[in-house]
Amino acid sequence: QVQLVESGGGLVQAGGSLRLSCAASERTFRTYNMGWFRQAPGKDREFVAVIAWTFSSADYADSVKGRFTISRDNAKNTVYLQMNSLKPEDTAVYYCAGAPQFYSRSSRDYDSWGQGTQVTVSS
Repeated sequence: QVQLVESGGGLVQAGGSLRLSCAASERTFRTYNMGWFRQAPGKDREFVAVIAWTFSSADYADSVKGRFTISRDNAKNTVYLQMNSLKPEDTAVYYCAGAPQFYSRSSRDYDSWGQGTQVTVSS
């Protein structure tokens, strides 16, 4: 497992942008597939995006495709989520997560989780 710390959340108006960052504590991060998930009040945690440790692949939930971009900088042990054209329905706590084996949309494949960062989009 790796320790993950998210930052960059906040309050933004609809149509605005935010960039979330997730810093990992260990070099093993570099071999982890990294994902972002989110959980809105009263709802289950849902997949947002994942990026492969090889940089070769990225996958997005349909609800964010074309608006969000996941990226990583292995030299900095950091993964990012650039969020553009934000909507009120994007309001949630966003979690960074690491999966040592699987390139996956399922939270069950991730063994490392951050504490979450709140994103609130006002209409």
